[in-house]
Amino acid sequence: MERTRVAKVEDVTLARRGEQVVGTLHLTPHHIIFSHIPSLPDGAQPSVTPIRPKELWITYPIISFCTLRPTPAASRQPSSIRLRCRDFAFVCLYFGNESKARDVYESIKQWTCKLGRIEKLYAFTYQPPPPERELNGWELYNPLKEWARQGVDQDNHGWRISRINTDYVFSPTYPALLPVPSTISDNTLNYAGRYRSRARVPVLSYLHPVNNCSITRSSQPLVGVRQNRSIQDEKLLAAIFSTSRSERPLADFNPIHLDRESSGSTQSDADNEAVADLTGTEESEDEMLTSFRGDLDSKNQIYGAQQHNLIVDARPTVNAFAMQAVGLGSENMDNYKFATKAYLGIDNIHVMRDSLNKVIDTLKDSDVTPLGPNRDQLARSGWLKHISGILDGAGLIARQVGLQHSHVLIHCSDGWDRTSQLSALSQICLDPYYRTMEGFMVLVEKDWLSFGHMFRHRSGHLNSEKWFQIENERIGGDSTRGFGEGGGAGKAIENAFLSAKGFFNRDNISRDSLPESDGEMQSYDSDTPGIKKPSSVPRSVTPEKEVTKVKETSPVFHQFLDATYQLLYQYPTRFEFNERFLRRLLYHIYSCQYGTFLYNSEKERVESKAKERTRSVWDYFLARREQFVNPKYDPHIDDHKRGKERLIFPRISEVRWWNEAFGRTDAEMNGVRSTSSSPSTYRENIDTERSPVLTGIETAQHSATNSTGAKGTQNAASAGMAAVTSGITNLAFSKSRENGQDLKRVGQFEVEMQ
Repeated sequence: MERTRVAKVEDVTLARRGEQVVGTLHLTPHHIIFSHIPSLPDGAQPSVTPIRPKELWITYPIISFCTLRPTPAASRQPSSIRLRCRDFAFVCLYFGNESKARDVYESIKQWTCKLGRIEKLYAFTYQPPPPERELNGWELYNPLKEWARQGVDQDNHGWRISRINTDYVFSPTYPALLPVPSTISDNTLNYAGRYRSRARVPVLSYLHPVNNCSITRSSQPLVGVRQNRSIQDEKLLAAIFSTSRSERPLADFNPIHLDRESSGSTQSDADNEAVADLTGTEESEDEMLTSFRGDLDSKNQIYGAQQHNLIVDARPTVNAFAMQAVGLGSENMDNYKFATKAYLGIDNIHVMRDSLNKVIDTLKDSDVTPLGPNRDQLARSGWLKHISGILDGAGLIARQVGLQHSHVLIHCSDGWDRTSQLSALSQICLDPYYRTMEGFMVLVEKDWLSFGHMFRHRSGHLNSEKWFQIENERIGGDSTRGFGEGGGAGKAIENAFLSAKGFFNRDNISRDSLPESDGEMQSYDSDTPGIKKPSSVPRSVTPEKEVTKVKETSPVFHQFLDATYQLLYQYPTRFEFNERFLRRLLYHIYSCQYGTFLYNSEKERVESKAKERTRSVWDYFLARREQFVNPKYDPHIDDHKRGKERLIFPRISEVRWWNEAFGRTDAEMNGVRSTSSSPSTYRENIDTERSPVLTGIETAQHSATNSTGAKGTQNAASAGMAAVTSGITNLAFSKSRENGQDLKRVGQFEVEMQ
């Protein structure tokens, strides 16, 4: 209790959504607990049995911003503490005594910002209730089992499991087991690792069970201003893109079987069924460019007729170029003639953090007013534009693999933010298994936890003193504000409520209790000391005094869950889990109740013995499985029936606000839909502002041709690139056209010049 200046305060008023109740505030080592007795309904007779108090639990790590507003006694206004939480709960606590308010503020700050080490978080003392105690979610994901399910390390599939990283020396942020082409030796991997940032070489993330095409992931190459290259990296990527060559599906074309993957597939003449294997990079290049120049909409496409192998750089083109100045960058396609590179233009973590902060600025007065948010201000945040861009990119990748029989390599900068988003979402589109509850858990374990994501940095588990402010001591704003930190004073609404007659009259309590917030009523959680798990404390993998770096926080995993919600909303019968499953998972990213999301890599979890010392978040969901099952789920797959196909693709025009996650009603966030089938005017305005995610393409031929001086050749190159651009455009949006959706004309693409 050395951090607690005050453990209990009576007669505290809690305001939320414009309502208020009076109760008792408790401060424990891991939670803020507000307890109050709910009022009886009108006309209800008092019961002999005492009314059970209601409790609101707030875990310290979930606090994103805390403001103390002390007021002198002469002002006759109570001092207040406003809390904004990462699960978008907004509450305000009012105290009649200014010194009590300050003591509570300092205690919250100590328990939130002064821990210094991950091992002092709640997960390391949490004692699970009986339903969870019988489970072990850490055993849910077995990489060998998952790779075997996909067909890796089987005869004639072209892949093997490398154990070059079992000690995490080769690449500390990568998993111990790395699926790579069977023709690639560990020695080649070792040399290729020197050419990729943090040695995150291209390795398999997903192998399509029907066409044997792959989704691989990596970090950016170390190109630099001198245009460095690596023969081993080129050999590795060429081997990846060649793994399905021996099994080109047109050799034994079966229209019925192939139609299970694409309802748009049609049977062709026998002459079109036989396609010779391509063995050289020149032939591969010719095949790719020929397919791009063809008018994909002018004739029926045969499933898997050509390959359009892609290197997807998720960054805007200018960002990739800027990295060359520090020795990084993007692939020089002169050295990767067997592929096309596409830039997706997905913004970095700083832009995403700023976008969410703008959303929070719109919602931040939820503690003192029941009024809904300004939807124009929500639109200006750009949040839906970013979600649309991520989904658009995932849809492009899914079509490449599922419809175009092609391989895709995904990377951004370090390959653990945008790369994880695109890889996981495209697999949800491709594989029905990942749309089951167990499969989704396996996907998160594989593409986020095993392949590495900076959960400790992005989530800000240890918080920051920059997110704690005293109102009359704050000087100006902070342009580097972190998650949930509002901008501007914004005190007009609160002052209006403070001056309202009788607002703090203790007898004038709202008859209705505060609405229960999903996830805040902790039926099992308790800070009662219990028997701790016996374990030896390992060497810490984090500094003795670790603090959150505000500029490294970003809602990357939140965006992934939001994008998954969009797919669930658009395809309500194709997912075994419901919306509440995603919302509770979002909550537990920040609750620090479980050890799943506390570390950045598999190596950190192993060295910290997280599996022995903490519980898995999957225990929570598996113990309450019935709460998270989607009653509309239809597990039957039949590509001959509309609505039951194996593949799903995001409909970007239907992207909407995930209002439940933001604690608002659908009408407040998305507006009232008209009686017609068309979306509201508000949605149309957002769609109008959305730009295509594909911002640039590059091929080896374009770079080589454009370097010549002949004017005629340059004109031919321009025409060729226009055709390539058209091909990519048709490839990215062909499904939408098949569905008869109206698509905006894609603007001029930005082409990277060597």
